[in-house]
Amino acid sequence: MRALSEKVTGIAPSATLAISEKARQMQRQGLQVISLSIGEPDFDTPAHIKEACIQALMRGETHYAPSNGIPELLAAVAEKTRSENRFPCSPSQVLITCGAKDAIYDAATAVLNQGDEAIILDPSWVSYEPCVLLAGGKPVHHPLHGKTFQVTDDILEAVTAKTRMVIVNSPSNPSGAVLDRTSLRILSDLCEDFDLVALSDEIYEKLVYGKEHISLASLGDMAERTITINGFSKAYAMTGWRLGWAVAPQPIITQMSKIQQHSISHPTTFAMFGGVAALTGNQDCVATMRKEFNRRRDFLVQELLLMGFEVAPADGAFYAYVKTGGDDVAIAERWLETGHVAVTPGSAFNSPGWQRLSYATSLEHLREAVQRIRRLT
Repeated sequence: MRALSEKVTGIAPSATLAISEKARQMQRQGLQVISLSIGEPDFDTPAHIKEACIQALMRGETHYAPSNGIPELLAAVAEKTRSENRFPCSPSQVLITCGAKDAIYDAATAVLNQGDEAIILDPSWVSYEPCVLLAGGKPVHHPLHGKTFQVTDDILEAVTAKTRMVIVNSPSNPSGAVLDRTSLRILSDLCEDFDLVALSDEIYEKLVYGKEHISLASLGDMAERTITINGFSKAYAMTGWRLGWAVAPQPIITQMSKIQQHSISHPTTFAMFGGVAALTGNQDCVATMRKEFNRRRDFLVQELLLMGFEVAPADGAFYAYVKTGGDDVAIAERWLETGHVAVTPGSAFNSPGWQRLSYATSLEHLREAVQRIRRLT
């Protein structure tokens, strides 16, 4: 057999999925592993969302749909964007995708030419770099600063003549940091001064604790150069539904749509009706989940601080990002193999010496996990 694609063989598998699979294997062997490694809410999808999907299935919504998404969902996303994110959006500027990850891949492929550079703010989610590489681009990593993980003017040092995109994630996976207005202003000025496209991943926007979420596209003229990524997985506990979206200027959506037409065609038809119910229905379910995540967050962060660890802001998402120092991969392996607690090492997020702990699990599990970690430190 001839050599396979160098573009793909040079990309590492997802570290978060690999660790979660190892934890599941240990559980199948009878070991009592507590997994704090994967970003998946432990709640069930709210009943009214499931019912809308079931009703769509039963009335025969099982055929091909428009590639960009069903009109009802395009309209719902556009209305949500205008009212909540506070920037202009028409249904024609929306693309419904198979999860936010699919939207990120489509965006990178639609914007980047071979050799174009994309600035990635570290610590960064594991799939940004692979999406840039698969699109033929070059990832350029730039660290966020201080204990609050904000953007400073030194980001100018990352810009070259080849820079085309900057990838922003607020609230952040893995740190939980929420970018403040000053950081976002720096990014908007950067994009406008150097004619860059911003990819703003806002999948955790509804899981913010005591801070304000600000959409990058709502600042100045940034709606004209921002691809806003979002989805249903985190806020509505719909990870397995594989349903997300992108909002972008019409020329970019047109290009992303072509990629979707020739790859997945469109997300599952009847699932999209569940998405409509999620966005247009009662939002108490989101508030209930956010309240419980906040309770777990308060417990876990306090316990980690009592153990002497430095913890990132944890102002959003559902992660505690903990500075352990040393060989973070070896520490994560020890916590898993000896303590039976699965976490994700910071090296996976381009920030060695840290561990990401997901508190998207029960308070009972978190209490036991803390005790196991304490015995290992």
